[in-house]
Amino acid sequence: MSETLFDDAGAEAQRGQEPLPVRMRPRTLDEVAGQAHLLGEGSPLRRLVEDDAPMSLFLWGPPGTGKTTLATVVSRVTRRRFVELSAVSAGVKDVRAVIDDARRQMGMRGTRTLLFVDEVHRFSKTQQDALLPAVENRWVSFIGATTENPFFSVISPLLSRSLLLTLESLTDDDVRGVVDAALQDERGLAGRYTLDSDAADQLIRLAGGDARRALTYLEAAALVAGERSGIGVADIERAVDRHAVRYDRTGDQHYDVISAFIKSMRGSDPDAALHYLARMIEAGEDPRFIARRIVVHASEDVGMADPTALQVAVSAAQAVELIGLPEARINLAQAVVHIALAPKSNAVVSAIDAAMADVRQGRAGPVPAHLRDAHYQGARELGHGAGYAYAHDHPGGVAAQQYAPDALVGREYYTPTTHGAERRFGEVLQRIKGVLRGETGGVEGTPGER
Repeated sequence: MSETLFDDAGAEAQRGQEPLPVRMRPRTLDEVAGQAHLLGEGSPLRRLVEDDAPMSLFLWGPPGTGKTTLATVVSRVTRRRFVELSAVSAGVKDVRAVIDDARRQMGMRGTRTLLFVDEVHRFSKTQQDALLPAVENRWVSFIGATTENPFFSVISPLLSRSLLLTLESLTDDDVRGVVDAALQDERGLAGRYTLDSDAADQLIRLAGGDARRALTYLEAAALVAGERSGIGVADIERAVDRHAVRYDRTGDQHYDVISAFIKSMRGSDPDAALHYLARMIEAGEDPRFIARRIVVHASEDVGMADPTALQVAVSAAQAVELIGLPEARINLAQAVVHIALAPKSNAVVSAIDAAMADVRQGRAGPVPAHLRDAHYQGARELGHGAGYAYAHDHPGGVAAQQYAPDALVGREYYTPTTHGAERRFGEVLQRIKGVLRGETGGVEGTPGER
């Protein structure tokens, strides 16, 4: 547990020994990088701070987006006693001790306490229950920070008594602004160093939207540069121990690498696909963009040849949203390997494209009368639903009747390959078509057995 009563003079004396991200921590809401949706005029957070009202907040967002910073700024601006607990090490006893002390401070001195719990999702239900009375009775102003979805990790009574604010990853421009300020500010490097444009680009790529990481790398690069005033790419590489990846997220490298990535999965080369995946991750590509491409190609290039590929791809995309990088690299890699090794078929994308082409060219026609909606009054008088054969009343759940409009009878879109599971689906399709045309009596077996 740490406790702070903000004293600008005392903080100044200690500042020289603190890491650069701590020294450059914003002192006001206006100095906070990004999060314009939370900090604009009239926003809930700004109104809570400016009105100095009791509050309970959950700050949910990726690492390095300013959760601890916002809590510190709120305490500084409102001049509250700031107490920080780490959910990793604190127990119920620590929570109750903080709350009891906060009540004493309020009763004896009128001092209000802001309790900040980092990684609050790690608190057990019992620990969260211990917070409820303090939040409900406003003995403390509570701020909990979490990188995980609070709807899954925080008990409902605590969440319902708090305001949930979602923080977004910082943009490259946001991180660049933080780095530029650190280079010039007296709290930072005070103009002693300049950063080459290539080195700045590399630093921002490595930061991946994390302002704290960018400042940590900048400070390490300044130590490598030593007496030299200029910080170059070589200094960044030595400080971070990573080679500069040539990759422009808005230029040729972006399109070339993602193209090679897709074609490697389609071409069943998992090693090449993993190389391009690693290249994108190391260069700071948005993992959600990568995940979206994997989901698309699970259907476009694999489809019914291995229907589980889509499930794996969607699960990987959900993992990216839930846990983020670096851990989600494993989920992405699993999906990439699965798709690369799966039997391939583009029959699904060919089918929907052919169907859409017919619709665009006006090949449609009226819905057959026996398939039209017959639920409303008077529908049957119009012949709607007359002669409809209920599929479940027939062997195998397939009835001999026409489904397509007259203009499209005999038109076929889905043409299964003989690759992987699609061979079985192709055989089933042929038997079903025979029944629909009245050539055979039924389709045996369940869909999974067919």
